[in-house]
Amino acid sequence: MYKPGIRSKSSRRLLTAVCIAALGVSLAGCASKGQLTTGSIPSTNKPLEAMNAAELLSASERFGRAYDRNPKDPAVGMKYASVLTMSGRATQALAVMQQVAIHNPTDRTVLAGYGKALAGAGQFDKALDAIRRAQTPDRPDWQLLSAEGAILDQMGDPAGARERYRKALDLKPNEPSILSNLGMSYVLQGDLRTAETYLTSAVRQPGADSRVRQNLALVVGLQGRFGEAEKIASAELSPEQAQANVSYLRSMLSQQNAWNKLKNDDSRNTN
Repeated sequence: MYKPGIRSKSSRRLLTAVCIAALGVSLAGCASKGQLTTGSIPSTNKPLEAMNAAELLSASERFGRAYDRNPKDPAVGMKYASVLTMSGRATQALAVMQQVAIHNPTDRTVLAGYGKALAGAGQFDKALDAIRRAQTPDRPDWQLLSAEGAILDQMGDPAGARERYRKALDLKPNEPSILSNLGMSYVLQGDLRTAETYLTSAVRQPGADSRVRQNLALVVGLQGRFGEAEKIASAELSPEQAQANVSYLRSMLSQQNAWNKLKNDDSRNTN
């Protein structure tokens, strides 16, 4: 029988690739949840993660025009960078956030967004530096601790990552985004059952958003429970948002045949 946590190098690579992709989406979305708002930010009819490619392109054009009018506005810049990241334009998103950080060098929210953009572009050492510069020991920020944990996970330091997540939970108990990141940390180590426990708890918390639900659906799907995974992905959403989430889930599980083959290989190697 297949045992979670006992895997070949091939299955570890596949699982890591899937989880890193999901963590990347989670990091990208963090900036869009910032609390800075101004009247100059274009409105959107639905969350960025629920938009299709055409909608993201349209949104990026509108946010881009707003950014060109006022490149020093941190809220506009961070929103624009989020749209670019969700559109797969990480390098351009980083360039935008770099300019926003130059104009707002002491803004903790901006520095956090800059760190996340650096991570999205694969510049993890610089990302950690930016996140840590934004943090203050006497007034620690749970969002920065959680973001630091996600970066450490992508750098292959799960122990360090989980230490940050638990410190973040001390500051913000039961925060769904932290529980979600903690769950995905266990996915990276192949412990899908523990991951599911944390993600189930995250989904049940007030304020849990679509990304948290997507992560739980992904973990359930990786265990072969596809019908249940699609039900989770589409729960409590409009039909359009539900379809977007199911499409995301299917894309993340698109290598499922390869995943099943690797599990079977692992089973034969460990029996």
